Amino acid sequence: MSPLDFTVEELENLFSLANDIEHNMDKYAQKCVGKKLATCFYEPSTRTRLSFESAMLNLGGSVIGFSDANSSSASKGESVSDTIRVISCFADICAMRHPKEGAPMVAASKSSIPVINAGDGGHQHPTQTLTDLLTIRSLKGEIKDFTIGLCGDLKFGRTVHSLINALVRYPNIKFVFISPPELKVPDYIISDLNEKNIEYKEVISLDEVMSELDFLYMTRVQRERFFNEEDYVRLKDFYILDSHKMELAKKDMLVLHPLPRVNEISVDVDDDPRAAYFKQVQYGVYVRMALILTLLELV
Repeated sequence: MSPLDFTVEELENLFSLANDIEHNMDKYAQKCVGKKLATCFYEPSTRTRLSFESAMLNLGGSVIGFSDANSSSASKGESVSDTIRVISCFADICAMRHPKEGAPMVAASKSSIPVINAGDGGHQHPTQTLTDLLTIRSLKGEIKDFTIGLCGDLKFGRTVHSLINALVRYPNIKFVFISPPELKVPDYIISDLNEKNIEYKEVISLDEVMSELDFLYMTRVQRERFFNEEDYVRLKDFYILDSHKMELAKKDMLVLHPLPRVNEISVDVDDDPRAAYFKQVQYGVYVRMALILTLLELV
């Protein structure tokens, strides 16, 4: 499951359903009674796994699964293909996170139940992208006509790659990529933007572009994606958003972050009304509820 598996119209229907869930939670509380979600997480997660589990429980369903590869038969050498065939006998739908790129897609090709990609390596994080799009749509009213700055780890950040791929389908979106040279957006994404004539620019300084942005999407530098500790230590504090930098921004600019944060957003930003990253978490539950209902054909 990727956001690109849905047309823009289908995404609008999904987001409308998520907004209806937000305002009418009781209406959906029994929709998944008797249904089971399997959360197969081969790599650590707090928000994504608990968001999926909360979504299913809110719908009246139940949850099974594992939160670490070492607590599954993967530790004995079982393949993803075999695992999903077994899980298909137990559950009605599966959310899978895996450190290996493409693993959820392999699982989906062998599965008899819907498989949702909950993140695969440095590749994609589709449900975070759905969360991001719903947050933008809910807080701005529509997904068009804005400039978004993506800051931090743009090389390994799967949330960034997914979001760019999704946003290029909407009208008049401009990108500002803010990163050190070592963590710049991959060439294949830049090539795709050039091919589609999408407006973008690449900069190193966050301060110089703050006043241009309608959204600032901060990311952490991910220790787990680095091959050596020295490079991580050198780059981890390259960008820190604080209240002084926020003074440079528009009065209605919104700050997003897929979380977890380390120290790239100072806690003094949390009380700023433009800080939307904890609202994002709540929207993540609503959109995952909508996705589960849609894939199980219960709406």
